[in-house]
Amino acid sequence: MSEAILFQRVTVVPGDGTPVRVADVAWLEGRWVFPGEGELVGAGVRVVSGEGKVLLPGLFDLEAHLREPGREDAETVGSGTEAAVNGGFTGLLVMPDTMPAVDNGGMVQSVVEMAARQSRIPVVVAGCLSKQRAGEELAEIGGMAERGAVMITDAGEAVHNPLLLRRALQYARDIGILVGTCGDVRELSAGGTMHEGGVSCSLGLPGLPACAEEIGIARDIRLAQSCGSRLHVLQVTTARGVETVRRHKREGVAVTAGVAVHHLLFTDADVGDYDTSFKVKPPLRPAADGEALLAGLVDGTLDVLVTAHAPRTAFEKECDFASAPFGMTGLETALPALHERFVASGRLSWETLVERFSAAPRRLLGLPVPVIAEGAVADAVLFDPGAETVVDREFLRSKSANTPFLGKRLRGRVAMVVLGGGKLLERL
Repeated sequence: MSEAILFQRVTVVPGDGTPVRVADVAWLEGRWVFPGEGELVGAGVRVVSGEGKVLLPGLFDLEAHLREPGREDAETVGSGTEAAVNGGFTGLLVMPDTMPAVDNGGMVQSVVEMAARQSRIPVVVAGCLSKQRAGEELAEIGGMAERGAVMITDAGEAVHNPLLLRRALQYARDIGILVGTCGDVRELSAGGTMHEGGVSCSLGLPGLPACAEEIGIARDIRLAQSCGSRLHVLQVTTARGVETVRRHKREGVAVTAGVAVHHLLFTDADVGDYDTSFKVKPPLRPAADGEALLAGLVDGTLDVLVTAHAPRTAFEKECDFASAPFGMTGLETALPALHERFVASGRLSWETLVERFSAAPRRLLGLPVPVIAEGAVADAVLFDPGAETVVDREFLRSKSANTPFLGKRLRGRVAMVVLGGGKLLERL
């Protein structure tokens, strides 16, 4: 029998469209109960003060790179999912950019079994769009879907052959699986290390031009439109990219899009003195693009938030900027960082954060959406805005620490995570 807890006067973000409110909420036998005044007190139920704290549905990351198999030195399914719990996530979609790549039904089954053994939270799997993510031949899409793949994507690699992508979109449409793409034009971006602009020029670093992403996004959406297929753009990073998605949505195209937390928090200027922790792809853009991304997130043009959690070893990142690999971790810092920068200032509401980081990604994949309502199965995170998250090696559960927040303090802390009848984390 699981522990019973009564959260008194906690701010509840239901996640079902009803208003945020302060209420007493009980976690009993894996479900939510809203007791009347004075009920349950003294009935063997642990009482926790919810004053100032926020109870919200568990988060879901639509883009997590967990590296196993092949790069267990950087991350494993076990360490990555523990990092997720540490940050308030109760579900993940893992990307197929492993070694070997997840490009057939057997590999999908292998990752599913790894997750069943190692993870305390639900994990679903994305399969490759092309064999070995090489962009030359279609991967075994049908076989992967049969084994449980819920998306096909070449993850950080754009599909440069438009005919191959069109065939994948048609095939995915017929079997009902989502296609995710990364906008890019290889001939424009090859060799780039950061956003092409004044900062890259001053640092003497080869740039990744915004137009390469923008042209790629527009092409991919038009291909999806041509065959009536669903398309998800994994990450949008520019103002023009946001407007492209917005325009096509108005035309009725079945396109959705994501934005990574770090593209809202940081800009290309943060690269500063060649800090490799800020080297990501797509790259960090100027502040004006960040403002457009936030606006697109708030108005629904951008459907989901992602961490794009991409662990790298210290050895890989501790080199010159041009040679360092792309990637930044984010599962453990996303919620407090978003709270500190945007929620506490009123620029992002708890309701919008829950919609974009919990409900929408699950709906895209056809997964159950958690809510905090009478009788609903418990799947939630208790967040304490008044506490601090100290991002040090003791705090991190990820095997890698390639985050700009290392050694920093963030305003707010994940205080508890519950899933069904299990308490996954407590830091009260």
